[in-house]
Amino acid sequence: MALQTTEEAALLAAGLPLQQHKVVLVIDLVESVRLMAAHEAEVIERWRGFMTYAGEQIGAHQGRLVKSLGDGLLAEFDSAAPALRATQRLQTYFDDSNALLPADRQMHLRAGLNASHLYVGEHDVYGHGVNLAARVAGLAGPGQVVVTAPVRDAIVDGMDGEVEDMGESYLKHWPEPVRTWRVWPTDRVGDGLVRPRRMGAAQEDLRPTIAVIPFDCRAGVPDHLVIGELLADGVITQLSREGQLRVISRLSTTAFRGRQTDLDEIQHHLAASFVLSGSYSVLGDKVVINAELCDARRNDVVWADRLVGPVEDLLQVDSQLIHQLTDASTEALMDATIRRAMVVPVPQLDSNALLLGGIALMHRSTARDLERSRELLEAVTDRHGRVATPWAWMAKWHILNIIQGRSADAPAEFRRAIDIADRALDLEPHSSLALAIKGHVQCHLGVDLDTSRQLLLQATDLNPNDHNAWLYAGFWSTMWGDPADAVRESERALELSPLDPQRFFIEMLVAHAYFASHQLDKAIDMCRRSLKRNRYYLASLRVLMTCLYESGNLEEAREVKDTLLKLQPEITVAKFLSYGTASDSRQRVATAMSALGIR
Repeated sequence: MALQTTEEAALLAAGLPLQQHKVVLVIDLVESVRLMAAHEAEVIERWRGFMTYAGEQIGAHQGRLVKSLGDGLLAEFDSAAPALRATQRLQTYFDDSNALLPADRQMHLRAGLNASHLYVGEHDVYGHGVNLAARVAGLAGPGQVVVTAPVRDAIVDGMDGEVEDMGESYLKHWPEPVRTWRVWPTDRVGDGLVRPRRMGAAQEDLRPTIAVIPFDCRAGVPDHLVIGELLADGVITQLSREGQLRVISRLSTTAFRGRQTDLDEIQHHLAASFVLSGSYSVLGDKVVINAELCDARRNDVVWADRLVGPVEDLLQVDSQLIHQLTDASTEALMDATIRRAMVVPVPQLDSNALLLGGIALMHRSTARDLERSRELLEAVTDRHGRVATPWAWMAKWHILNIIQGRSADAPAEFRRAIDIADRALDLEPHSSLALAIKGHVQCHLGVDLDTSRQLLLQATDLNPNDHNAWLYAGFWSTMWGDPADAVRESERALELSPLDPQRFFIEMLVAHAYFASHQLDKAIDMCRRSLKRNRYYLASLRVLMTCLYESGNLEEAREVKDTLLKLQPEITVAKFLSYGTASDSRQRVATAMSALGIR
């Protein structure tokens, strides 16, 4: 600690704080509320051990433990390098015990460091600098240390740690964006600290992660070994085209080829939530594949199956075996994740289950599902407030709440959706999803249509493979633009989302595009596809009813109308028109409703 002057000693003796330049450390326990709710006694015991260790380490690095924050701590140091070294030591405290525990009982820390002039008292420190340290700690993922510019300037890259620029971030209750950096330990730091596995971008990516391990050849015939590589390559290629999953690269998964490796080791090295693996045998011109999808975090088999097909099929660009394997395993993964989201208490759910469950349930038709979706999305935005994706989907939730006729004040809820989409764009200005959803809200409102269209086109330019961007661009063209563009853009969205669990929603919007272009037969077929996947989807029923009415099939149109009224008995033409502005397509639906007896 720095030596005190006589004046400083007198101020301290009088109980008055001194203004000094200090480095402030704030550490907190990730998901502490969930951990305490599920394993209170265990967490408290382990945390008390950590606090004893923290006091020792902070003192050994010329710092002062100011206070415990319940599920965190506040410390101050005279300089940045010792503060960083102490923080890196503290981050390793739970490593050994975590290695013996399942994922839902592991304890991880995140840390923020800031240097500024503070008022330092005997029992506390005060000032904006303390608040900023807490804010930047919120940017850190499990096991990470995030620092502000004054700390970054005071450490030596490569000696004190390896620095990763995070750019500027907008922090809660902070007047301007703050530049921050992640700091990783070097290979060996000072007293022998070994670099931990990095968890950077993946920690902010809320999609489930899947690793496809090259399949094993049972017979071990050298000529047949390449088949395992073909299977893994083909499935990875298919999965990578679908944005719902984060796919571990082929270069990473090949390290486990032919090894008898348990799931814990794969999950540790690749940070994969799910692992697809298996074996195969070649019998003449046929290949017999035994595949297994496991949840690596729980050591559960999610799906297993046996597939048989010609060996030659694996050499085709459009291999049916690889399509079967990819489709079945992906559907099982999504179903398992969404089922957990429906029944497991929110604090016990992984973030990817919260997000996927929220997305899936918002597209269903019951009030219960919609309310559970809101609960899940609110939970994931609470956990990951600096990630744009959950906020973008929350904006979409408000749109669907209006469209499904469950909003008490549609205009106010539309404005709320725009505010949330703007928040997502503040966090990630180049998020194609956030741009597309904001454009989609404005499209429904029918205001500022040129800006709405520009947002959607910007989204498709930023990410030409984002099916949501194409889907909402197609919806804009359906409502306000050229029907030919609507068909082209909507079909592009359908092409890009072969495995999407909300494919019924995509098919419904494609049906709208066909409807707008007066391709009634195609619209009817697409509505039926959508309803086959979700028979209660109101928008698909409305378009199907209208297409049948306009094509002269009045008897079936009335049957669909009766189904619609059973699901939404309170619907009226006026209420339907209040869901959005009076486009040509909406007026056609209203006309059919009126003609078929809905008042």
